[in-house]
Amino acid sequence: MATTESRSATPAGTPGDGIGIKLLDAPTSRRDDPRAKTYIIDFLRPGSVISRRVEVWNSTDETKSFDVYTAAADIQDAKFTVAADRTPNELSSWVSLDRTHFDLPAHSTTPVLATITVPAEATGGEQYAVIWAQVAAPPSGAGSVGMVNRVGVRVYLGIGPGGEPRSDFEIENLTPARTADGRPEVLAQVHNTGARAVDVSGSLKLSDGPGELSAGPFPVSSGRTIEPGGTAQVSILLDQRLPDGPWKADLSLSSGLINRSATAVITFPSSPGVGEPVVPQSPYPNAVLAGLLALACSALLWIGIRSWRNRRAPLRSER
Repeated sequence: MATTESRSATPAGTPGDGIGIKLLDAPTSRRDDPRAKTYIIDFLRPGSVISRRVEVWNSTDETKSFDVYTAAADIQDAKFTVAADRTPNELSSWVSLDRTHFDLPAHSTTPVLATITVPAEATGGEQYAVIWAQVAAPPSGAGSVGMVNRVGVRVYLGIGPGGEPRSDFEIENLTPARTADGRPEVLAQVHNTGARAVDVSGSLKLSDGPGELSAGPFPVSSGRTIEPGGTAQVSILLDQRLPDGPWKADLSLSSGLINRSATAVITFPSSPGVGEPVVPQSPYPNAVLAGLLALACSALLWIGIRSWRNRRAPLRSER
């Protein structure tokens, strides 16, 4: 009798059923970037070679047999999407591992070296893959189910000549909403304005509400991965006891070292549904006004000094 197989792909870098994997190395140029401490993120010229170490661990009470391999990934619907099983892509074919199969004793770890060799004729742009550590449990008998558990480290690799292209994103609008079960929600439209993927997370604070109420911070419900040039909606679920408003909403989002914020006055619908999008208040008016005032003061000072010098200049008579 044929058996079926159940697979689970644990989010990259997090433990699953007592097994796990994490990145050990990051380029010195990205040592302050929190994303680069979790994922392999780099920008390389065609013909380049880099090496990164990952660590596989087994926190169970028994020896586990691991397979380590690289497979395809992509960004779809603002999610980092992994391919089924060992599906390859261009990037996964460039990755070689010094160990692909080993037994790991209980409560132990071991490093695996991954080498990425970019062909001289490599396609430009950003590509994605995952380095997987997998443990399989065969069916225990007729009609039973074989289980496969795998954990992985994401790879974001940009390819091209010259320096790395800019990474950036902007918050285009905030939309107040109320879910079907009555919870207030804020939906933020985020646009990736750079040339590298961004993993957006953050939080929202409410202030200046009815009776001078404040609330939060409320975390972004789930992080979003947005491809270069793409747009996605980030949601923040709030406390059901909050009044409709109006509220001053302050949203802070980040991806690595990039931090962006937006402020808008919103009022939640009194019943399930979505309100009108609100364009955030510009963060620049005060700074622009201060700059103009400083420029005006400098101009007045220059005119005053020039006038004073003219008054003190000696008079000359013509002969």
